Order: sequence, then structure tokens, then C-alpha cells
Amino acid sequence: MSRIGRLPIAIPAGVTVDIAENNKVTVKGPKGELSRVLPSEMEITVEGAEILVKRPNDLKKMKSLHGLTRTLINNMVVGVTDGYKKTLEVNGVGYRAQKQGKKLVLSLGYSHPVEMEDPEGISTTVEDNKIIITGINKEKVGQYAAEIRDTRSPEPYKGKGIKYDYEVIRRKVGKTGKK
Repeated sequence: MSRIGRLPIAIPAGVTVDIAENNKVTVKGPKGELSRVLPSEMEITVEGAEILVKRPNDLKKMKSLHGLTRTLINNMVVGVTDGYKKTLEVNGVGYRAQKQGKKLVLSLGYSHPVEMEDPEGISTTVEDNKIIITGINKEKVGQYAAEIRDTRSPEPYKGKGIKYDYEVIRRKVGKTGKK
């Protein structure tokens, strides 16, 4: 039995969960609404204030989908109640991030500023050298954070670039001069 898949998902107060045909799950909460079509093989039921996910048999594919389905529903419930947040740090001399309306403007040592439009449902704020990305969809928040980081990922010699706040850059020693 899947250790993650068999865990019930608690439905907090103020959150409603609807399960339509084809396993289309819609979760509404104080921060917004998320809906997603989940694998049709899984049996998703709401019992009281809990959501349970059951699998039809013990095939390897079903075991894989069991934990995945449960985690996706849990992420939707957490998203509409608390939301998700990622923090990026901009390091480097002259490297800057600014917010202009719904655009994030990054000065990263290129010949031009990099402009990125905030996707729908995601907001960014800039404080000093930190970019904070918030939203209710975990996938979209993580994807947008990865796209921002990819504009100038950190390099190991001077540590310049955009990194996650928890990320540790392993530094390398540069060249030594000829004697």
C-alpha cells in the first residue's frame, strides 16, 4: 500500500471540494479556486471532512498514480488556503531587479534589461535584492521561479546570478597567475 496515497487529506474550514465525472476535482477556498483532471483509474471520495484516494489494483502504474493523485489534491487544498511562496536572491555588482506594473525588469549584466511578464494568478514583489513569487498553484509558482533563475543562474567563481534563498553555491578557486 502506498504510504502517501493511503493518507487522508483533511479539508480545512472554508474549503469546498467538488468531484465531477472523469475525476475533475475542483477546490475552492479563501485564496481562490483550482481545478484539475486527475487519473480516471483512481477512486476519489469525500467522507466528512476528509478526502480519500483508493486504487483499483496493485499494478506498478496504479501504485505510482496513487501517491501522485493524493499529493496533487493535497497541493490544491494547501494552495487555496495558504498559497505558495518562493524567494530568489539577486547577487552581483550592478545586478538589479525592479517591478514595473505587472512586469519584472532584471538588470543582469546583459546589454539589455530582461523583462518578464507575471503569469496569470502569480504575483511578484521585489525587496532589496530578493524577488518573492507568490500564488496558489504550486506548479506555476515553481515554474516561474525556475524561469527567472534561468535568466542568469549563479556561477561558481564569484557567485553572481540569481539563486534560490535556500540554495548554496559551491565556490571554485579561480586561475592562478604564471610565475
